[in-house]
Amino acid sequence: MQPVTPDIHGVAVLLLTAVALFLFTRDRLPLETSSLAILIILVLGFQLYPYESADTPLGAAQFFSGFGNEALVAICALMMVGKALETTGALQPLATIVGHAWSTRPVLALLVTLVAGAALSAFMNNTPIVVLLMPILVSVSMRVKFPVSGVMLPMGLATIIGGMSTTIGTSTNLLVVGIAADLAADLGFKPFGLFDFVLPVAIVGGVGIIFLWLIAPRLIPERVPPLADTSPRVFASQLFITEDSFAAGKSLSEVLAKTSGKMRVEKIQRSESLFLAKLPSVTLLPGDRLFVRDLPENLKHYELILGATLYNVSDDEHPINDETPLLAEGQQLAEVVVTRGSPLHLQSLAASRFSASYGLLPLAIHRARGPSSEVTGDLNSIRLRAGDVLLVQGTSDAINNLKSSGNMLVLDGTTNLPHTHRANRALGVMAFVVLAAAFGIMPISVSALVGVGLMIALNCLTWRDAGEALSTQVILIIVTSLALGKALMGTGMAVYLAIGFVNIVADLPTPVILSAFILIMTLLTNVVSNNAAAVIGTPISVAIAGQLGVDPMPFILAVMFGANMSFATPFGYQTNLLILSAGGYKFTDFLRVGIPLTIIMWLGFSFLLPVLYDLG
Repeated sequence: MQPVTPDIHGVAVLLLTAVALFLFTRDRLPLETSSLAILIILVLGFQLYPYESADTPLGAAQFFSGFGNEALVAICALMMVGKALETTGALQPLATIVGHAWSTRPVLALLVTLVAGAALSAFMNNTPIVVLLMPILVSVSMRVKFPVSGVMLPMGLATIIGGMSTTIGTSTNLLVVGIAADLAADLGFKPFGLFDFVLPVAIVGGVGIIFLWLIAPRLIPERVPPLADTSPRVFASQLFITEDSFAAGKSLSEVLAKTSGKMRVEKIQRSESLFLAKLPSVTLLPGDRLFVRDLPENLKHYELILGATLYNVSDDEHPINDETPLLAEGQQLAEVVVTRGSPLHLQSLAASRFSASYGLLPLAIHRARGPSSEVTGDLNSIRLRAGDVLLVQGTSDAINNLKSSGNMLVLDGTTNLPHTHRANRALGVMAFVVLAAAFGIMPISVSALVGVGLMIALNCLTWRDAGEALSTQVILIIVTSLALGKALMGTGMAVYLAIGFVNIVADLPTPVILSAFILIMTLLTNVVSNNAAAVIGTPISVAIAGQLGVDPMPFILAVMFGANMSFATPFGYQTNLLILSAGGYKFTDFLRVGIPLTIIMWLGFSFLLPVLYDLG
């Protein structure tokens, strides 16, 4: 089997794909920025140097078609439908059931939690499920003396497994199914239905969930739970000494005595470049900053008894006024997790205008990279990274507005989702969306879009919530990945890579080739975005099946399942990053559980897919 010779356009697209995969792994560059840059280069390149092919026209019209792709429409509509479930509190009964089960039989309750999380993730985004379950699991595990570290990570990974099982389980599935549907029209194979691959996921995923239930908790060292009903996470903060403060004009020893010796001052800053020695006799002046590391409630206690403030009262970005009052009366504390794609990612509080936008005061910060990540300078100027957690103060309305915005993940550990009278309506609409697609009455893109209309008509979703449910990051990376996939197929580069892959493994049985391809996709998805790996891998998988002369379905599923197996690193999936921060896990904890789980799922699919599709 001789490989074809690619033309200059194919080589350029392949190089651009490699650049895209590299940029998608750069934590300092937002995904939407790198996606837009790649899309511009691709469109501009083919505009300036047209691709001359009578069979496959490639240009701006083809690359922009991703914005109207059926899979993207379905993903956006499902985001909005899921938002309605979240804001109406339709998931609250699940929280009640899980909490009751943990109070009676905790070991069995862990299995129930894993199965319930996986089942629910088959029909909606797993992020709100994880956010809902985390504070419940922490509180009940502490009450029944069950290590929380053995609960939270298995729960998060179980939701990823559940998301594999249906077309709408993850955006990755929808993308793969959508691309496969486009190719099916040209190559003559049947598109996937909503539940066409539930069986292999149920069998292999069932083994994975048993592993998460019985073995995974034993592999994870017991960690101190940093998230509980009172949010006992240690934060680095600064106490600003004001003119009216008790500490103004007092010695450090007098200030420490006021706190009964409980406050630990790490350093004292008098100006941008002057730090004072922590001598007991040093006199504190208005404008000094005390760097303190402690629990949220202790920080607020020090603020009260010393008359200091946990933010810079001279900072124009955080003024004292009716919206951001000095007094904490009637206000609440909450924790905000910085995730990739959030408005705070790789931004400072000042640059993002956090307080002005959300009416919340930033009090302290918990760095994700461990205690060695020292906090220096003004909190407002610190560049935030994925996994950092902000302690904020504000009214319950402001905190709830931030939670419902969908822009950031808020962990307050105390506020339950409201189970409103509109929750049952939202559940009914979701049932319609799923059942209409399941019985072939209409495509999922149509039923989801109708579902959005019904949610708005029934007052389960506001236009503001609908707009905020959409993610610029998700849209741009999907459109860019679709454009790259179209370019790989149109220039023949996908076929070229498929022939090269087949030539390398030509002497191996087809099941072994399929297994190797699953492994490649699994490794790729733990490095780059799931969607990027899936969209680029799908056309190559179809080309490989064509070269082997076999059914393309198992190879398309190889892409789908491999791209979803982001178990081994905390950065492979958004919920992994959330769990890393909230559960107090270390990177090695994901390796301890994720690598065995990945091997189990890989070997399971490697055995089952050839059997189900008779690859022999």
